[in-house]
Amino acid sequence: MASYESFARVYDLFMDNIPYEEWCGYLHTLLEKYDVTDGLVLELGCGTGTMTELLADSGYDMIGVDNSADMLEIALEKKEQSGKDILYLQQDMREFELYGTVRAIVSVCDSMNYITDEADLLEVFRLVNNYLDPGGVFIFDLNTLFKYEQLGESVIAENREESSFIWENWYDPADQVNEYDLTLFIRNDEGLYEKYEETHYQKAYALETVCQLIRQAGMKLEAIYDAFTFEKPRPDSERVYIVAREQGK
Repeated sequence: MASYESFARVYDLFMDNIPYEEWCGYLHTLLEKYDVTDGLVLELGCGTGTMTELLADSGYDMIGVDNSADMLEIALEKKEQSGKDILYLQQDMREFELYGTVRAIVSVCDSMNYITDEADLLEVFRLVNNYLDPGGVFIFDLNTLFKYEQLGESVIAENREESSFIWENWYDPADQVNEYDLTLFIRNDEGLYEKYEETHYQKAYALETVCQLIRQAGMKLEAIYDAFTFEKPRPDSERVYIVAREQGK
């Protein structure tokens, strides 16, 4: 099953502990720090559009790209309610296409970790470089090796009135791939619970590898920050933000 087909229906419910407004504030500050104060911005892996909407509130003209039709359906519902002029495209980020270039490209919530093949990640970076304005900025986050090592083999469960889930996690240090099986119980209109199952894979990349791929794609590495700070990553950083800049096609 493709990622987020069933989970899309309850994604926002289970992500209500994420301080999206604070995350957007940090992302907005990063964009301004690297001279992107307005203009056209693309979000890769936009999901249900929560961050896309917040960035639109910050004054950017937004495009959202995601591979999940189910997630984009919810994003379009939010767009209809807010009335914002956001363009959503259902595309795989490994082969996304735009009609022109954009001032900046952003990707958060570990979307890049879902690219589990190094050659595919390089292709994403090359496409990003291709669709950035001259001197445009690419900002994305990554879960770190440390975080996946800490997750290891574990089980996370959460029970809500409308739905419940069980998250069974495995991390393979040999190939640095993290697998988690989601079992979902979602209450339908009749009050009965339907069971859904999904399997997700994420890749833990060494920062040295990511930096090398950025340069190989033709971009300039600007900075790596411990998430939500402007400090260098620590050995126990669980998430980092990486900033790269277009420097020629």
